[in-house]
Amino acid sequence: MNEQSTAEQKPKGRKNGLYSGISPELEQNMRTGWADTERDGLEPGPQAPYAAKRRKTLSAAFPGERLVIPSGKIKTRSNDTDYPFRAACDYVYLTGDQSENGVLVLEPKADGGHDAAVYLLPRSSREDGSFWLDYQGELWVGRRNSLVEAAALLGLETRDSRTVTDALSAAVVATPGVTTRILRGTDTELDTLLAVLDTSWHGDHAAARDAELQVFLHGMRLVKDEWEIEQLRKACNATTTGFQDVVRELAQAVATSERWIEGTFFRRARVDGNDVGYGSICAAGPHATTMHWVRNDGAVRPGELLLLDAGVETDTLYTADVTRTLPINGRFDEVQRKIYQAVYDAQEAGIAAVQAGGRFRDFHEAAQRTLAERLVEWGFLEGPAERAFELGLHRRYTLTGTGHMLGLDVHDCASARVEDYVDATLVPGMVLTVEPGLYFQPDDLTVPEEFRGIGVRIEDDILVTADGPENLSAGLPRSIAQIEAWMAELAG
Repeated sequence: MNEQSTAEQKPKGRKNGLYSGISPELEQNMRTGWADTERDGLEPGPQAPYAAKRRKTLSAAFPGERLVIPSGKIKTRSNDTDYPFRAACDYVYLTGDQSENGVLVLEPKADGGHDAAVYLLPRSSREDGSFWLDYQGELWVGRRNSLVEAAALLGLETRDSRTVTDALSAAVVATPGVTTRILRGTDTELDTLLAVLDTSWHGDHAAARDAELQVFLHGMRLVKDEWEIEQLRKACNATTTGFQDVVRELAQAVATSERWIEGTFFRRARVDGNDVGYGSICAAGPHATTMHWVRNDGAVRPGELLLLDAGVETDTLYTADVTRTLPINGRFDEVQRKIYQAVYDAQEAGIAAVQAGGRFRDFHEAAQRTLAERLVEWGFLEGPAERAFELGLHRRYTLTGTGHMLGLDVHDCASARVEDYVDATLVPGMVLTVEPGLYFQPDDLTVPEEFRGIGVRIEDDILVTADGPENLSAGLPRSIAQIEAWMAELAG
């Protein structure tokens, strides 16, 4: 299909735009005088062979079925302003592409396997003016790859995304016996289309059938290949630099608020990657006792602790997830030291339990048992410690689990089968977080006053290997002595 001559719907003008129309002379002028910018000689990117292998595995799991995996569409924030777009993780995993309006279609072949094609939005047309009149045109949002360029870079057949509804409609009608599965909820237009075309799409059975596709993909993503592991290393290295930036600028944060910390880390995420992998938690003082404190509008006071939970997302959309709890003035006081050491000991026990052949739950239980023992020792819980642990009494102060899978999502593979995730045996290539914590709420009368309003979490990203756990975020200090020396050095 000739991209420059493809008919497009001419965009409507703004209701309150300053120009009332377009003269024929301007319209003609804008059609001509543009250089040919098509790029030749492009080669598949480094992710392409891994994405091809993933598609082959997916194809083998659903023989004879049509599979539709959309990237998603831009969402309007207000008027002609949009929210930042991030492609659906499963789409990125299978294509390496991050475009909006993308759709990967695996069409079953009669002799087995699938033909894979990705539907993408082509270059904006000069002929109909969409490149400058449409607010998603290239003069507004930047140049897109042509379909030919995208095919070379992705190692995939590419087609015009504006034809995907017609193509799917024709395919479904022509092959009534072929099951079509789609990742629902990513592209409502395609969801609606299939609901109209396929009478079997409705009902609990059909919803469960489609959910199986997502469950399978999340199961695939549990074990990272070598390319993914390298992306996570990059994410952790950039995150380490971001934490260093924050410590260097703590004085400015003290003079302003937690938002200085948030902005400092965000700057690093945008310089060394694509974005932050999730909303940064920049929790100073008693805010550290709130698990997901993302308002980041509080005071940063010397003598208190800063709990910083943040991760850089790489340009390939893999994210780190790291937490350090730091003394804002550079040194822990006696109570802070006592709490921090307990959490550190729990994390050490948790990391040691991340072993190939062991259970996923082992690191959680090892860390939580350590914290339960310490809480009994301090007199906050009635012993023995094993009883307190079995009854879950420690959870008043630990609140949550000790970690989760990590990858394209910060809480990666959340739809995987329970037996493949929390009830699974660890295998090399899995990457997970180990993040125990103690949180003493400001109004908790069950602990001494000096403990109230203190929250401590330590979190690292751990790769399961045949030789034991590898801490991908080990570039950041963890022990009390290391942190105090590191902060003193950065303070200069």
